[in-house]
Amino acid sequence: MKMQSIRLPDPLNLIGGRWIPAASGREMDVRSPIDGEVFTSIADSGPEDVDAAVAAARAAFDGGAWSKLTAAERGRLMLRLSLRIEAEAEALALLETRDNGKPLRQARADMLVTARYFEFYGGAADKVHGEVIPFLAGYNVEMHREPHGVTGHIIPWNYPAQMFARSLAPALAMGNATVLKPAEDACLTALRIADLACEVGFPDGAINVVTGRGEVAGKALSEHRGVDFMSFTGSPEVGVLIQVAAAKNFIGCTLELGGKSPQIVFADADLEAAYPVIVNAIIQNGGQTCSAGSRILIERGIFDEVMAELTRRFEGIVTSDSSSEDAVLGPLISARQKQRVERYIDEADAPLVARGKLAGDAPQGGYYVPAALFGPCDPGSRIAQEEVFGPVLCAIPFEDEADAIRIANDTEYGLVAGLWTRDGGRQQRLSKAMRCGQVFINGYGAGGGVELPFGGVRKSGHGREKGFEALHEFSRIKTIVNNHG
Repeated sequence: MKMQSIRLPDPLNLIGGRWIPAASGREMDVRSPIDGEVFTSIADSGPEDVDAAVAAARAAFDGGAWSKLTAAERGRLMLRLSLRIEAEAEALALLETRDNGKPLRQARADMLVTARYFEFYGGAADKVHGEVIPFLAGYNVEMHREPHGVTGHIIPWNYPAQMFARSLAPALAMGNATVLKPAEDACLTALRIADLACEVGFPDGAINVVTGRGEVAGKALSEHRGVDFMSFTGSPEVGVLIQVAAAKNFIGCTLELGGKSPQIVFADADLEAAYPVIVNAIIQNGGQTCSAGSRILIERGIFDEVMAELTRRFEGIVTSDSSSEDAVLGPLISARQKQRVERYIDEADAPLVARGKLAGDAPQGGYYVPAALFGPCDPGSRIAQEEVFGPVLCAIPFEDEADAIRIANDTEYGLVAGLWTRDGGRQQRLSKAMRCGQVFINGYGAGGGVELPFGGVRKSGHGREKGFEALHEFSRIKTIVNNHG
């Protein structure tokens, strides 16, 4: 790890354009998943810090410099930030790998996607138009899209930089003033990008960042009466608490929660094209991705063939120090997450078919879990139903299209699905039958997919991030009726 290249943010919050410590003066240790060692600290904030951040955002929205910018001017600021992120991409990637544990090559890709969010929404800021509604004679009716006001954002630890941009960029494009509470397990790139936003000229209070524990600072933000809209990405259990808090304050929220996403492989699929995608979809980011392809449904006639090849590939996956240039699977985020995933593996109610290898030079204190392949799995088994959030793939045979649809839809989640078949009619039938927010045909994922609306149904949440739909989430409609006679 090139530590001399990493600029570590100070343990401070960004409130009203100033970097200040938590009001209590408390700080929290930050451990790297690579070796389990403490290497810096962040502010351990409380409700008083959240109060100050919300007040700063309110001042920016209600008459501050941020509120006076035109949509085009907001967009230009975001485009400047995009360019700064690109310029700092290598340093940000090194910081992300040290803080989060993801392989360096993935951290580099994440920074390009992060920059793309601000590029996309910077260009979209002045493209959100109202409508004129035909009505009675003597009336002119207009529909305007307006910002909510102060928006609260709670993001997870698995993609700190990407989630900073994914959540804040559309809110800022619409003219909201924002308060972000990043995850305490990994938030250093979020702090650094907020600093870059200050450097490119974002007005005071447009972006506020408060670090700390979810049960303290996150709870205070989600329950704050000064917040007009909440955005949350994380576990379904915390999502329930966020929605309850939003309901008590009579505000809306978007929830992007968990997943148990299937990839369905038919006998007519291009298997050579499918294999690397299927494997990557579960080991990317250590499987710590809500949209991870954690179930593979295989037509029974090719089940043994596909499993033999997946076994070979899984046995060749090496879990290693993620700071090395060739790492493909690094450590999990924390000791707690490592224990959780290992417990699922140890208690799995299905045959363990293959395990990856642990590199001999992996640091002893790191949170490493080699990839695991199970199968055949009962569709109703725990390993096939619950979100493991680790590099664990569950293989399930199916008989025909109807059986594949039944199994794919038979979980509490509904986020993403993959479909591998050359049959055009089958592609249409199954993609329409899937109860989820995204379906990929002969592929899985889209390099960040900034332009593609993303979100789930059922226990995977509601509302949409990404694409133009996110601008709609971070705005509200006002109807103006003019009786001109």
